[in-house]
Amino acid sequence: MAYVGGGPGVLDGVASSEPEVSDGLKSFGAVLKALREEAGLTQEEFAPQVRYSVHAVAKLEQGKRFPSVRFIERAGTVLEAPRVLKAAARHLTRRQGLASWFVQWAGIEEEAISLYAYECRAIPGLLQPEAYIRAIFERRLPPVTEEQLERETAARLERQQLLTQKPNTAFSFVIEQALLERRVGGVGVTRALIDHLLEVGKLRNVEIQLMPLQQEDHAGVDGQMYLAETPDNQWIGYTEGQRSSTLITAPKDVSVLLQRYGKLRAQALDCRATVSLLEHMRGAL
Repeated sequence: MAYVGGGPGVLDGVASSEPEVSDGLKSFGAVLKALREEAGLTQEEFAPQVRYSVHAVAKLEQGKRFPSVRFIERAGTVLEAPRVLKAAARHLTRRQGLASWFVQWAGIEEEAISLYAYECRAIPGLLQPEAYIRAIFERRLPPVTEEQLERETAARLERQQLLTQKPNTAFSFVIEQALLERRVGGVGVTRALIDHLLEVGKLRNVEIQLMPLQQEDHAGVDGQMYLAETPDNQWIGYTEGQRSSTLITAPKDVSVLLQRYGKLRAQALDCRATVSLLEHMRGAL
């Protein structure tokens, strides 16, 4: 997604995959660490109280992860400093390397216990290997600088850690076969993409389904969609346009998306058939 699909975190061959650290994130992290230490808590003691991993808390204190609204609320309560933390986060309007209009969904993504995606424009960002990410960014108009390319690639790769860091979150992806047939970036990039999809598809919490080129009954004619189930078991929808996005929260509208996504899963190839098709496509390259 632009940022989820062709784009909705990466690294060059040798550099770190960590996103660039902004002054705002570093400042928030420093405040968080100072409050935690003042409360007499270690990261290991603090993490379970805010329902985050120790690794995630460390990233937040280092300024390498964007704090979600839910985290700020929980941490403020635990540390008895809600106003201080909210003030520290007030100017964090965007995450490094992510479009400003995508940041809110990125936060929802991190908290989701179920995440569904249907893409007809580009491979979902959470499933893009580095070669594919770079192929997309290198062809973007207006052209990006080398610094922008590295920063945005790193941000997308960092987001992909959700797939392994959240083993209890169910991820479902329905992807149009045509996106692979397009061969963005050439044969080498497409081969790397297929290999990546086959590997990620082995994860117990990830389901990848291809929508075949020919499908007379197709529920996705209105375009791509993303759906997330919050820890409170509420569903939120998300769609993207040209340099814009829409968050869908009205229950009746979210219900429509859930119905359509359910139909898309039934119309697409199942996971085993998808693996067979991917292997066949790779062999034909």
